[in-house]
Amino acid sequence: MKKILLPTDFSKNAWNAILYALELFKEEKCTFYLLNAYTPAFYRLDYMLGGPMASAIPDIGVDISLNGLESTSERIKNDHYNPRHTLEILSAFNTLPDEVNEVCQDRDIDLVVMGTQGATGAKEFFLGSNTVHVIKKSPVPVLAVPSGYGFRDIKKVLLPTDYWSKYKSSELAPLLDLVKRFGMDLHVLHALEGHGLTKAQTQNKQHLQKILKTIPNVNFMDNTDEYMPNIVHDYIEKHHIGLVAMMNRKHSFLERLVMKQNVDVVGYHSQIPFLVLPDTSEISK
Repeated sequence: MKKILLPTDFSKNAWNAILYALELFKEEKCTFYLLNAYTPAFYRLDYMLGGPMASAIPDIGVDISLNGLESTSERIKNDHYNPRHTLEILSAFNTLPDEVNEVCQDRDIDLVVMGTQGATGAKEFFLGSNTVHVIKKSPVPVLAVPSGYGFRDIKKVLLPTDYWSKYKSSELAPLLDLVKRFGMDLHVLHALEGHGLTKAQTQNKQHLQKILKTIPNVNFMDNTDEYMPNIVHDYIEKHHIGLVAMMNRKHSFLERLVMKQNVDVVGYHSQIPFLVLPDTSEISK
C-alpha cells in the first residue's frame, strides 16, 4: 500500500494538488496523510517550553489547523470517495519543510504531492518558495502540481540529465513505476553544450540504459542546438510532455534551474507537473 503525503494550507492551489493525487492513484490502495504545518505570528514563552499543546493559553492556530484538516477530509470522503483510499490528518506546530522531512521518515512515506505556484512579480522561484524548500528537505520524491492544472493522462515524461551521476535504480524506481503503470514514453534528454560525452558520462549513460531496459518506449536524445537550461522548456512544448522528472543532487542542474537568476529563461511558465527524485549518487569525474 502506497503512503502519500499531502501538505495543505487549505488554499485552492493545495486542493487542486490533492485532487490530482487522488486521481493519479485512484486504482491503487493508498493511505493519504493530510498535513497542515503552522507557526504563530509570534513565539510565546510557553511555546518554547513545550509547544502549543502544552500551553494553558488557547491558540487559535491549533483550531484553524485541525478544523481545516477535518473539513478537507470530509470533503474528500463526501465528494471523492474511493474504497481503496484511507485518510489520516496531521497537524503540526512546525515549519512545513521540517515537518515534511520528519513525517516522511517517521511514517515511511513513498511520495509527497503538493501544489506549487511561482511567486508573482519578482519571480523568485518558478516552483514557489515553499515547494523549493520542501524539495531540499524531503528524503522522498516530491510531485509538484502547478496551480489550476487538472489531471489528464500522461503520455510522455521527460528526464533531463547531464550524465555526471551514476544513478541508483532504487532512486529511479518511483519514476519507472509511473512510466510502466501508465504506459508512458520516456524521453531522456541531454544537452551536449558544444562537445561530446566524456568517458565517465558515456559510462553513466550506458548504466542508465541498463536500468531503463525494462521500459518499452525510451528515447535517448542528445541536443546540440540549444543550451541548458532553456532546452527543457523548449523540449516540453515541442514534444507535448506531460510530466518532467529530475534527479535532485546538490549543485545539480535542478538546483540551477530553480535559482532566481535562471527563472526568466527556464520553465517559470511551465504548466505541467514536476517530479523531483532524490539523488545520492556520486558525481563522476
